[in-house]
Amino acid sequence: MEEGRIIKVSGPLVVAEGMSSARMYDVVRVSDSRLIGEIIEMRGDKASIQVYEETAGLGPGEPVYTTGEALSVELAPGLIEAIYDGIQRPLDKIKDLIGDRIERGIELPGIDRERKWHFEPRVKPGDSVESGDIVGVVRETTVVEHRIMVPYGIKGTVQDIKEGEFTVSDQVVTINTSNGTEGITMLTRWPVRRGRPYAEKLSPYQPLVTGQRVLDMFFPVAKGGAACVPGPFGSGKTVVQHQLARWADSDIIVYVGCGERGNEMTEVLTDFPELTDPHTGEPLMKRTTLVANTSDMPVAAREASIYTGITIAEYFRDMGYNVALMADSTSRWAEALREISGRLEEMPGEEGYPAYLGSRIAEFYERAGRVKCLGTDGREGTLTAIGAVSPPGGDLSEPVSQATLRVAKVFWGLDSTLAARRHFPAINWLTSYSLYLERLEEQISEITAEDFGDLRKEAMQILQEEAELEEIVRLVGIDALSVKDRLSLETAKSIREDFLHQNAYHDVDTYTSLNKQRLMLKAILDFHHTALDAVESNIDFDAIMKLEVRDVIARMKYVPEDEKETLNSVSRQIKSAFQDLAQAVGGEEVA
Repeated sequence: MEEGRIIKVSGPLVVAEGMSSARMYDVVRVSDSRLIGEIIEMRGDKASIQVYEETAGLGPGEPVYTTGEALSVELAPGLIEAIYDGIQRPLDKIKDLIGDRIERGIELPGIDRERKWHFEPRVKPGDSVESGDIVGVVRETTVVEHRIMVPYGIKGTVQDIKEGEFTVSDQVVTINTSNGTEGITMLTRWPVRRGRPYAEKLSPYQPLVTGQRVLDMFFPVAKGGAACVPGPFGSGKTVVQHQLARWADSDIIVYVGCGERGNEMTEVLTDFPELTDPHTGEPLMKRTTLVANTSDMPVAAREASIYTGITIAEYFRDMGYNVALMADSTSRWAEALREISGRLEEMPGEEGYPAYLGSRIAEFYERAGRVKCLGTDGREGTLTAIGAVSPPGGDLSEPVSQATLRVAKVFWGLDSTLAARRHFPAINWLTSYSLYLERLEEQISEITAEDFGDLRKEAMQILQEEAELEEIVRLVGIDALSVKDRLSLETAKSIREDFLHQNAYHDVDTYTSLNKQRLMLKAILDFHHTALDAVESNIDFDAIMKLEVRDVIARMKYVPEDEKETLNSVSRQIKSAFQDLAQAVGGEEVA
């Protein structure tokens, strides 16, 4: 390794001379403590190095060693259930080795070299293979089958393949290529700043079912889509991310805690191993990888954590899985970019952020998508990126929010007013949007029923009508409204409180299937339509509002999914209640 010398230290930025053979984004080891860093600027033989560890005590004259390799992640069996820091050091192994605090310069491989895995071949000698072909599988957990693929750039004929117990560094396949014989292990490395290749990018068309009613019904995201969750402090961003990680209809979850407070990541680390995956019945960690980079860790490592997470996610996507990446939060990543840019003395953009902030955010979200993977089997994989944004004071006009909104097609806008009223998830239904709505509506209707889209449109229309009527009520009082308008307000209140409000910590209410969502909303709107008919038949409005069936509708959210008869009977109960009311007052029978 060539040796350079430090000439300047400025926080996480170190400048070294004598680095003429180094290249941009090469990994270097700084000082004899071997702190890990990455070259982010070259001027002649001087390199500006972003150091991912604490630089206190470094000074001019100390050595810098080049490795000649880009910052990369190790990809192999062992990723699932792993807990890494921003540069893929296994935190559980570090804790066993040195205790609760990470010491500077510690080097541990991201993948355990000693553990053995049972490798099962999927090809045989003489078969032709190319990049991306699956040559064998490993049962990584009870939930995840880890598919070993031919590395990028290799094509040829299988000469030899083994079956049995191997470590990730043991050679399991030998391939004859035009350049000679290539031995393949279960371990590959990939530079984090470069997106993994695929055969073709496809348009996303399937909904990512999250079980969160406000998202699935009104603002769905597609498998392979990009969504952002901006909101001020205390509005529930992290809980939304946790709910998506727990319940989203994905095969693999990669959760990146990027610069968030330690207690939030602690909740993830303690909750996820105990939570039962609703899709498999196994612990949720059996299909999850965590990248934990908390706010008290070095600021520069926040940038690496985002890239580490999405590269791992792309790797599982290439196996043909549906992967969901949660990044909490990209604002902390942008703050790291701002700090490094300032120390590089670059010309600042808006609010001190670097001028290239928008392009960096776009590069990240563009790595999401539905793709046709490399290989001859034509398999498809999806990577859905969901990023939380933490604008100061909830100001969505700040640069990070605006740059994110330009590239993410789904906007789940969290509202501090709703949070203050204890309405969670505090997603504002009047400002949020999904650009996938039209293409997903047909798919969702096939899963549930044809009227799903009509129910959604009518409910949204009533909510928008409520916002307009509230202005009138504030000015002249509710008595100035017609009975029909008062009924619209009551229906909107029912949609808000009985449908949109969802308790993440309730065993039943925490998740709602699409079919149950449809039945809940249909019951609310059935009551609305029947009440309109009753009002036209001169039945007293107050008597309608006192009907006990309204409590039945309100309690639907707490009815377990398997009690289908109870859920299906609500519409019959509504009709029966209105018929009884009509007979009691001697009016016309309500249809």
